[in-house]
Amino acid sequence: MKLSDFDFDLPDDLIATRPAVPRSSARLLVAEGDTIRDQHVTDLVDWLNPGDLLVLNDTRVIPARLFGTRARTSAQGDTTARIEVTLLEPRSDGTWSALVKPLKKVKLGEVVVFSPDLSATLAGTGDGQGHLRFNLTGDDFDAALAKAGAMPLPPYIAAKRPADAQDKVDYQTIWARNSGAVAAPTASLHFDDALLAALRARGVEMTYVTLHVGAGTFLPVKVEDVTTHKMHAEWGQVSAQAATDITAAKARGARVIPVGTTALRLIETMARDGGIAAWEGETDIFIYPGFTFRVTDGLMTNFHLPKSTLMMLVAALMGQDRVRRIYEHAVTSRYRFFSYGDASLLLPAGKGDKTDTSASY
Repeated sequence: MKLSDFDFDLPDDLIATRPAVPRSSARLLVAEGDTIRDQHVTDLVDWLNPGDLLVLNDTRVIPARLFGTRARTSAQGDTTARIEVTLLEPRSDGTWSALVKPLKKVKLGEVVVFSPDLSATLAGTGDGQGHLRFNLTGDDFDAALAKAGAMPLPPYIAAKRPADAQDKVDYQTIWARNSGAVAAPTASLHFDDALLAALRARGVEMTYVTLHVGAGTFLPVKVEDVTTHKMHAEWGQVSAQAATDITAAKARGARVIPVGTTALRLIETMARDGGIAAWEGETDIFIYPGFTFRVTDGLMTNFHLPKSTLMMLVAALMGQDRVRRIYEHAVTSRYRFFSYGDASLLLPAGKGDKTDTSASY
């Protein structure tokens, strides 16, 4: 299985830099078996059955991008350097792993000032990252970070424009509650209160899991044999309530449809040993064609980068030939791509059918 099998040509002008307004007005490509239909996210209610269960990721994106200065006094005089930091994850010793640019301009023990309230000391380094110890913790840290930080937009958006105040709203789901992600579960960005109300009126059920999406989600695959790729690890939790909800959906013959690849990866991690139960820990699950899905019956997701692990995931669910046709249709029909782009609803089987989760494509 080669990396080139998951490549496609994408015109640069199809990369969305702002979301649709309102959120649920975005386009929705529905791929049901071998049939492709052009819809809008507001039409999602027509494609779900009463009793179907949507699995939603309730992680909250932190404003993880910080800009500060490092001051230094020497015999040659005072100097300063502008430092950019992207927080990655908290460490067990109380520091944060972070991308520090340029890391070489900060010495161990030096302080980087981000705002009158927020600063950090470089406590260590490793694997090309800095380990930062902030001057604040707990709620004080969260409040200072909210003021000083910017949303960590994906590289393909950040290359086109800087993050601004609107991104603090746009790059967050309306149900976000558990802080820790440095990237959004972007399929969920299409939901607004009106859509949730319509889905509930339809009898669609919802449950929440947490997967803190890391910056590793944007790392490229660098091996030609994709089966040798090593996935990054992300922390997640399936609560006892979520496990109960999934079990009940399966028992009543309803479909379990995660919203986003993050929610899918988490529930499939939970079920790797064949059971459905509360789960917590780090997952580095890598889903590519040949994977056996134990829980998932469909997926709502955005359109992904060429040659990415997420392309491999959707190919595992739908089959490589189907995904190739889906993406050709999306490009020809000028769907908007990536985090702020349009969405797809991928149903390997028909609307009223359960997926044959033992099938490999």
